[in-house]
This record gives sequence, C-alpha cells and structure tokens, in this order.
Amino acid sequence: MSSQETQRPPIPSTLIVRGGTVLDQMGERRADVLIQDGTIREVAEGLHVPAGATVLDAEGCVVAPGLVDLHVHLREPGREESETVESGSRAAALGGVTAVVAMPNTEPPLDSPEAVRNVQRRATDALCEVAVAGAITVGRHGEKLAPMAELAALGVRLFTDDGSGVQSAGLMRRALEYARGLGVTLAQHCEDATLSGNGAMHEGAWSSRLGLSGQPAAAEEVMVARDIALARDTGARLHFLHLSTARSLDLVRRARADGLPVTAEVAPHHFTLTDGCAAGFDPVFKVNPPLRPLHDVEAVKAGLADGTVDAIATDHAPHAPERKDLPFDEAPPGMLGLETSLALAVSELDLPLARILALMSWQPAAIAGLDPGSGGNQGAPVAAGSLANLCVFDPQATWVVEPRHLASLSRNTPYAGRTLRGRVRHTVFRGEPVVKDGEAQR
Repeated sequence: MSSQETQRPPIPSTLIVRGGTVLDQMGERRADVLIQDGTIREVAEGLHVPAGATVLDAEGCVVAPGLVDLHVHLREPGREESETVESGSRAAALGGVTAVVAMPNTEPPLDSPEAVRNVQRRATDALCEVAVAGAITVGRHGEKLAPMAELAALGVRLFTDDGSGVQSAGLMRRALEYARGLGVTLAQHCEDATLSGNGAMHEGAWSSRLGLSGQPAAAEEVMVARDIALARDTGARLHFLHLSTARSLDLVRRARADGLPVTAEVAPHHFTLTDGCAAGFDPVFKVNPPLRPLHDVEAVKAGLADGTVDAIATDHAPHAPERKDLPFDEAPPGMLGLETSLALAVSELDLPLARILALMSWQPAAIAGLDPGSGGNQGAPVAAGSLANLCVFDPQATWVVEPRHLASLSRNTPYAGRTLRGRVRHTVFRGEPVVKDGEAQR
C-alpha cells in the first residue's frame, strides 16, 4: 500500500452540508443537503444531523452542482514535470471542479485504446472525474483518422486534435460522418495554419508596436465558417474550443439560429485579458488562440450573456518554468486556469450567478456526455437521488492569487497578485469531501 493510500481519509458514510443556499437548474432555495453512501438523500431546510455524520459548514455559501471543465491539459503522459493527473485533479477540486475533460495532446497523444486506458488507470484515485478526450487523427497529424469506434467503446465521448486544427476539410467531413454514426462529438481547435503561421500573438496594433509576429483573427474565423458548413452538411454534433473573436461568435450565433447542432466554449483569459497585456514581453501572456483586442473581449462577454456561448472552459495549460521562461516568441503558449476560473467569472462578468453556474456545470456536462441524460453523474440538480458531486463556494469572499500557493506543479498564471471575489470552501466528489475549508483532503 502506498503512503498516499495510507493517508487517505475514509469517505464518510453520512455527510451533511449545512446552512447554505442551494442554486442549480431548479432554482434557488435555502437548504441543507444530506448525503449517505455517496448519494444525496434529502435536501431541505433545518435537517436533523444524524449521529456520527460529518458536517460541512456552508453558512454564507452557495451549494451548487460540481463544476465541469471541458478543456484541461493534464500533461500526463510525457510532461509530468508540468502536471500530472493527480496534481491537476487536486487543482480542479480546489476550484470546485468535479469533472475535467483531459485533452489528447500528450506525449504520446491519446489516439489509441492503449493510450486512453493508460490515462483512465492513472485517474482511478484522482480527486475529480477525469474524462478522456480522444484524438481525431493518428498522432494528431491530420492525415489519418484515429480508431474512433474503439475509443468510443472505452467511453470516449469527445474527440479533438486540440493544439492543432484539422486542416483538411475532406478529412474533417469524414470524421464528422463517423462521429454522427457513433453518437460522439467532435471538438475543433479552429486555426488555419496557413494563416496563423508562426504568429506569437494577435496580429494588430500591439504586435506591430512590439515587433512580434502576429496571428490574424481570420485564422480562427475561416475554420469556424468551414466547419459550420461541414456540420450543416453532415448533421453531426460539433463543439468549438476556446473561441476568441467577435466574428467567430457571430458565425456560431447564426448557425444556432439555423438550428445546427453546434456548441461553443470560451476561456476566462479571453474575457479578462487583452493583447495589450503582452506589452512587457512576459510569456505568461502567450496563449493560443492569442489574447485579443478589447472589442473581441467585449464580444466574448456578450456571447456569454446572450446564450451564444455554452460553456466556460479553462484551457488549463501548465508549463514547467524552464519551458515557459523563454523569449516571448519562443515560449510555448498556455496558462493555468483551474483554481481561478470560478472566481474570475464571478469577479469579471456582469451575469446572474445562476447563468455562470450553467456555463460552468450542467451545460458543459451535457456537451461532454457526463450529465445524467447521457448516463453520467455530473451537473445533476442538487436533489435526492443524485450522486453527490458538489461545489460549495462563498461568492463574497475575496482572495489574492499567489502562484506558489496553487496546487498545479507549474506556476504560469497571468493573474498573480490579482484580487478575486468568490472562493471555494468545500468540494464533494462522489460523496467524499475532497476539499474542506479550502484545503485539499488528500
């Protein structure tokens, strides 16, 4: 038995979350939540505390379904110095996340049954559910389809070559046709490589001023338009990863108005930061797609408000210091996001809290096929009979982001020193309090 296993506290057979305000897709109500053997048994105000029960104080807090992050890089296998399944799941739990979708651009990529099983095995003792996304193409090279049927048989519901867009329209069309037959969803990283080239940041006034190579907004928008046409042609479900421009979102808005089965996510950094943040050449602000000008940031916020955007997903992308601390144009793109995403949404978005939770819990759960309607247990209402996956957070608590206190093995957060509002107090995963009073329990 490992030292980690010997230190793991027993899962309480009876747990009560007491004194909070329950907020989910059924509305808002003051209630305690009684959990027994991992399942919610009763939700009501003033519940009796059974003898021997573990009590989680939720006074002043919102009790919500656990958050679901559609877009996370756990780096294992291949870059364990940057993150592991275990460390990434701890960061997720501290951020109120009870399920993540692990992207397939690992080393080697997740393009085979063996590779997928490997990550699934590593996730057995994770502090949240780890759903594996499979690659669309072998090696993510965009030349030959991965064995999607075999991966779907292992439970893979989302496929993407994230980090690279599928450049061939013909291959993408075939992939969509296969996906429709399998009942799975393709998720596209929208980037036309012939347009983006080696662009290190958004092509515009700031890239010209700084003398850095730019990546035009059209590199994203061209592929969004192409894949909407392919979704129309095939009828397959298509999810757009980390959209970042006003025109991309307008294309999705029109596609949705036409009844096409397309969904879209945005990342917190695309509604909180602009390309001007790169003025100091700090590579922590390098990300792909790049930070955009203010008018695109405002368009992302508008898309979140009007329903064009279905999910907030972090694109959590840890990098060890020796890789990230390079000149801006040489450093790899990516930022941390798991522990700050909820607080950034609460702090920066002028949206009702219920809307934020929809964007971060039950809507992404449905896209990932992790919701009860798809046979999963994520994003379920806080109600009797649901598996106890809960996020308990104080929407008024303030805190300062300190990289050294984050659970990730990496430190590349662009929010260092920033004061945020909204802090997770407890996270319950399958009935186990994996975070209690802001501290991970294992």
